[in-house]
Formats: sequence, structure tokens, C-alpha cells
Amino acid sequence: MLRRKIYDYMLNWKENRKNECLIIKGARQVGKTFIIEEFGKTFNHFFEVNFLLHPELKDIFKGSLDVDDIMMRLSMFFPNAEFGESTLIFLDEIQACPEARTALKSFALDNRYYVIASGSLLGLHYGQDPELKEEIPSIPVGYEREIIMYPLDFEEFLWAKGYKEEQIGYIREFFEKEEKVPDAINEKLSELFRLFAVVGGMPAVVSCFIETGNMKSVHKTQEMILASYDDDISRHAKGPEKLKVRKCWQSIPRQLAKENKKFQFSKVESGGSARKYIDSIQWLEDASIVNLCHNVNVPLFPLKAYEDESYFKIYMLDTGLLLAMFGFEMKEAFINNTLSGPIKGGIYENIISTMLLQNGHNLYYYKPAENNQEIEFLIEKNGKIRPIEVKARNGATVSLNSFIENFHPEIAYKFIEGNIGRMGNKLSLPHYFAMFL
Repeated sequence: MLRRKIYDYMLNWKENRKNECLIIKGARQVGKTFIIEEFGKTFNHFFEVNFLLHPELKDIFKGSLDVDDIMMRLSMFFPNAEFGESTLIFLDEIQACPEARTALKSFALDNRYYVIASGSLLGLHYGQDPELKEEIPSIPVGYEREIIMYPLDFEEFLWAKGYKEEQIGYIREFFEKEEKVPDAINEKLSELFRLFAVVGGMPAVVSCFIETGNMKSVHKTQEMILASYDDDISRHAKGPEKLKVRKCWQSIPRQLAKENKKFQFSKVESGGSARKYIDSIQWLEDASIVNLCHNVNVPLFPLKAYEDESYFKIYMLDTGLLLAMFGFEMKEAFINNTLSGPIKGGIYENIISTMLLQNGHNLYYYKPAENNQEIEFLIEKNGKIRPIEVKARNGATVSLNSFIENFHPEIAYKFIEGNIGRMGNKLSLPHYFAMFL
């Protein structure tokens, strides 16, 4: 079993829950169902209801939403089920049953049963999906705790490779003390990081890699996941929106191969416009398979106040899937560090974007309209803004130097292919240190 950080979060919820259900969101194939089923083994009783595999179970939530009534109807479908002390009820693909989402309030107030809900397309709004014909009667605000599950992060990947807490802690000390990592260790971690970028963090892919070590098998597994996303678009995007969503989805590798990574609708199709495609972008974001990084016109805290939604970059949820979209040969070039051109920078930006999200940061970048200088990411820390520049190798930092001169951040990060080093308040870091931000 792959060790996941979210499991510890779930254990904490179990111990400290007070009148709230847990909702786990995330893209298809990030491991939601598996980790919840494993978590279910810590209870005396575990019961799973999957509304897509068994649509007839939606009737359990028709009528009264009193918990005793719901449990009676549930027992009619499953007469041998036991619901006693320490019971976890798992409502999977809950987006397919709006009444079940509303019933979470009843379960939370009743507080006898632990309830976790999940779904791959929970982010889709009603009306985006032709299969979701009914609005949620009432969202139980205040009675559900939401968490997003992402693919494995680099630390979880290292765990899968056999690295222990003390070994990762040893590396963390170099980051915290800003000390140079021994060259041999730095090179080893850089190689592992490139491998992580190629394999990605989707659990099925990581498991395939750990078990077989065969990159062709890894690539086939990634292609299967990409095919499942394409199938989701076919099934869940509305009518003529299907083709537009697919075009936007397929344009992402081209968008990240540009020198300027800002999403351009003209790269979706000649003459493409925001008016035509913005809803398709929203669909991809709501389906959790892409992440948007918005421009801010003023790099001040709070960044949300200065967000310009008309300018954004799009990153793939998983960098391994991004590389798979480029084809198998791309992976060998990236692992061997022979890849060149703007796409290499796009790949590193993509993986850093995911690492920032996994650490709880929102995605913003800064590019003033009056010049070509750009800061790839801005993060907030203790009410202050910290700029992040991402380099595929270790080049000049004209944009970051200008930002430091104009805005005087307490610290600025430059991620490079190299080792740690500081010049003033500019801290250069090897890419893998992003796991500690």
C-alpha cells in the first residue's frame, strides 16, 4: 500500500470530529476510493454506497432525510449489514445523488455514524453535466469538512521508493539551514526528481513503476488514465461543449511549450476567443484535471484582491500525464536531462505548481502589462509575498532581480538545476526543495 499523507488527516478527523461529515474531492484516479476503503478497516463496521455503480441506491435518500429513516431504507437494500458503534458510511460518487449531499447535515447533527463522501466530478456545477439533472436541494454548510486529494507529492514518492522519515528529515535540514547539499546527494535527489516528473503521482502509475520498473508499462498506465479523462469529457460535458472542452484539453501541451506560458485561445484553434472557450476552461478546472494560475496586477497581500481573471496559465494536475501526452520518447530525454527548449521550462513550472498546491498555496503569477518580465509564482507567507522564479537550468534572473529591486520581498526563491545558495534575499534552491515550501 502506498503511504499517503491524507490518511493521517483522516485519522485526525476520526479522533476530533464534531458534528461534521468529511468530503474528499479530487480528480479521477488520485486514489480517493482506495484510501477511504483502507481507512474503513479502522472501524468496526464499514459500508460503501456507490451511486454510479448502483444508481438504484439513490432511492435510499428519497423522502425523509431523518437518519433513522435513511438507515432503515439502507437496511432494506442490504439486510445483512450491521450498523453499530464505530461505523463508517462511505458515499461514493455523491455528485450523482443530490439528496445524499443534503442528508450529510442529518448525519452530522445525529453524530452516531462517521460519514465520508467523495466523487471524481464533485466540482462540476449542475447544468455542466447532462447526467446531473437536479440541483442539490440544500448544501449542508457548516456540517461538512472538505479536503482536496492530489496525486502523490515528491515526499510520498520518496516513501514509495523506500526512503524513510529520517532520510527526508536529513535533507530538510539543508533547506532550513540554507546549507549546500553534498554534491553526490544533490545529484541523486535531482535524478529522483526528474524520475518523479516522468512517473508523476497518480497511484496506479507509481505502483506500476515500483512493482515493475518498466517505463513502457508506466506509459501504458498513464495512457489509460488519459483515456478515462477523455471519456469523462465525452460523458459529462454538455452537447456542443464536448468538442470545445476536448480542444482546450489537447492544447495544454502546446500552451506549456511556448516561451510565454499564458493561456492563449488562439492556440486552441485559429481565431479562438475567450468568449467561445472560457466555459470549457471552467469545465476542466471544475473536473479537477487542470489547475489555473491567475495573474495579479499588484503583487501585494492579499493576492486574491489583485487577481486578474482574464489572464491565466493552465497546468496539468499531474506532470507525468503531461509528459505522457508528449509521447514516450519525451520521457527518456527528460530523465537523461538532454531535453532543451521552452518545453523543459514548462515541465518544471508544471511540477512546481502542483507541489505548491499540495502544500496549501494558491496559484498566482505576476506579469505587468508594460514589460515582458514575469515571476512564475507568488505565494503568501505570514501576510507577506514571496516571489518564485523557476529555471530549467541555472540562468540569469532579470525578472526576479527587478521584482526584488521594486518590491523588496523579505525572501525570493529561485528554483534551479543546481545547489542551494543565497545572494542577498534571493535564495537559489534545487527543484526538489519545493516540497518544503
